[in-house]
Amino acid sequence: MSNAAPSTRLSHGGTPIKSTSTVINPRLLVLGAVAAAVIAFFALGLGQYFSLDFLKSQQEALNAFYAEKPVLMLAGFFLVYVGVAALSLPGAAILTLAAGALFGLFTGLILVSFASTIGATLAFLVSRYLLRGTVESRFGSKLESFNENINKEGAFYLFTVRLVPVFPFFLVNLLMGLTRIKTGTFYIVSQIGMLLGTAVYVNAGTQLAQIDSLAGIASPGLLASFALLGVFPLIAKKILDMIKARKVYSDWEKPDTFDRDIVVLGAGSGGLVSAYIGTAVKAKVSLIEKHRMGGDCLNTGCVPSKALIRTGKLLNNIRNSEKYGVSSANGELDFAKTMDRVHEVIAKIEPHDSPDRYRGLGVDVIQGEGKITSPWTVEVNGRTLTTRNIIVATGAMPFVPPIPGLDTVPYRTSDNLWDMRELPKRLVVLGGGPIGSELAQAFARLGSEVTQVERESRIMVREDEDISALVMEKFAREGVNVMTGTNAVGVETGPDGHVLVCERGDETVRIGFDEIIVAIGRKPRTEGFGLEELGIEKEPNGTISTNELLQTKYPNIYAVGDVAGPYQFTHTAAHQAWYAAVNSLFGALKSFKVDYRVIPWATFTDPEVARVGLNESEARDKGIPYELTTFGIDDLDRAIADSSDYGVVKVLTVPGKDRILGVTIAGEHAGDLIAEYVLAMKHKIGLNKILGTIHIYPTLAESNKYVAGNWKRAHQPEKVLQWLERYHTWRRGKPAEDMPVASPDQH
Repeated sequence: MSNAAPSTRLSHGGTPIKSTSTVINPRLLVLGAVAAAVIAFFALGLGQYFSLDFLKSQQEALNAFYAEKPVLMLAGFFLVYVGVAALSLPGAAILTLAAGALFGLFTGLILVSFASTIGATLAFLVSRYLLRGTVESRFGSKLESFNENINKEGAFYLFTVRLVPVFPFFLVNLLMGLTRIKTGTFYIVSQIGMLLGTAVYVNAGTQLAQIDSLAGIASPGLLASFALLGVFPLIAKKILDMIKARKVYSDWEKPDTFDRDIVVLGAGSGGLVSAYIGTAVKAKVSLIEKHRMGGDCLNTGCVPSKALIRTGKLLNNIRNSEKYGVSSANGELDFAKTMDRVHEVIAKIEPHDSPDRYRGLGVDVIQGEGKITSPWTVEVNGRTLTTRNIIVATGAMPFVPPIPGLDTVPYRTSDNLWDMRELPKRLVVLGGGPIGSELAQAFARLGSEVTQVERESRIMVREDEDISALVMEKFAREGVNVMTGTNAVGVETGPDGHVLVCERGDETVRIGFDEIIVAIGRKPRTEGFGLEELGIEKEPNGTISTNELLQTKYPNIYAVGDVAGPYQFTHTAAHQAWYAAVNSLFGALKSFKVDYRVIPWATFTDPEVARVGLNESEARDKGIPYELTTFGIDDLDRAIADSSDYGVVKVLTVPGKDRILGVTIAGEHAGDLIAEYVLAMKHKIGLNKILGTIHIYPTLAESNKYVAGNWKRAHQPEKVLQWLERYHTWRRGKPAEDMPVASPDQH
């Protein structure tokens, strides 16, 4: 793929584009009807009939008509009010006064209450029909958390603004139409919330003769009273939250004093960062760990696996040394020494997370098994700690499926495979996710005959299909036998050794192995340290239920990292830890909702796969329109020089704009290259600014600049370029008749 040729594609989130040559878009009909009605209102000067002077001058005539034909008068008034409210036309306030003047307080209040709410709901529905799809398509990812809050608290916030006439009701109607609040909820809350303000205006209308202007009704004092009334629900909600908290804590006796500000359970990434932040702001923090500091990432996950991957990559380079001009390179693996190096790497990094380091920072590090015995107490090593807050950071462990016979063989997981001293001749890796894929390739490069078993149709299913295919193609070239669409149903042991029995379609497949690694996912550690006794809820996937502040059922107990989800990455655990620590210590003054908008991750296969934001699969599933721009790393000078010229950079942007929705990179050092896009998305930097940034030549990072260049070429101003071409022709002294006139398809 050449960096000289733009590679862009426009998608509408998987929705087919239908021809409009014979079918008129119904949205255009609705929009046209609304626009025509509004234009007619102003063009015909109908606004003059919705003034206080006109109402006073016609009051007697209207009263006479009402006395003569009451039903017609009521029906006509009702329809006019509904129409004015639905079209967001000026005049609702005058009509409300008119209802009081003509029909009295009781009848006028009922009439206006229903007419205004029906009109508001129609305006709400028109806004939803015409605008919500467009708004969600352009700002869908940003609106996710907003819509979640609307689903939880939308009725409450709507009721609050309905109480305060300071907020223009027509604007409330239009904005709420863009949310996902239910129509029925909108109607009921609006009718109740607007009732008090409606009553004030209808009652004023009964005294129409004494009213000189609308400002007399909506006096600063009255508006201030309504504003205070609007604040009341917020105060009431705070009081209700306090009552709810008291109810949650009602079965527990709160200590009069506390030994600690925070007790943290678990010394993985989430626990270490929580403790560090707490002690940095001079809080008294205890950190409890029953195994080794550093958690799974240091001891059994990220660090050892990358050390093993490095050895595998070295051996792979030796085997392929001829492409570098080295014909006599050879290497013989000593697997025991390889595993020794893995443990040496762990030991070298271990001091970063050691008890001594954290004690030096001021953290009370306790080696032992902690148990939460109340919302404010934790038992460890036979003593009880009292604490204002608890942060649960207990991580996750490998999930082992209930495959018949699996427990009869010494299966491996990411927890215990680091004890291996002999390289298995035949290895089965069960699982096609990031962990399984990394280990499958690494052991194949070390010399094992590897079979990777995955029940889905492809490995790495969270990535786009073309990215999965790219990795699977590399696996196949390196001898990994990837068996997708294959379900493990049993393990048998016979004279010839161990056998994994699988179903693949209608076929039964038997795979012999010497070692089997189970890598099909991880489950949160939530048992054995008191959560059950406290009744702390869990999600269907087993993680602890938390709110946007990372609080559990008990507001002073927080959860972070793998045990809380929704991501199982070391860096997201650290990210959550900041919010949990700050909210626990300063939440009474100011709390912060955890921000998941820009979460990157990488799978360290070869090619590496790194991603941030949306990929194509997610955008299609969510119906989010996007524009795709790509750059093939096979055309990058540095990649060619390194003989690592394979892979791709895929950037999703808002159609017609350079705002980045998501990036996927597959290639050498993708996990490092993605950082530029993480920064760009976090700080709203578009592709134009990436293109305008100097990148060192020759580096792999230039691929980020080139994909931005491809986007720019796809959006070059054709008309301007045509005129520039004519300008340069004129500057060269050519006669006017020789000036080329470029057609659109020339570019």
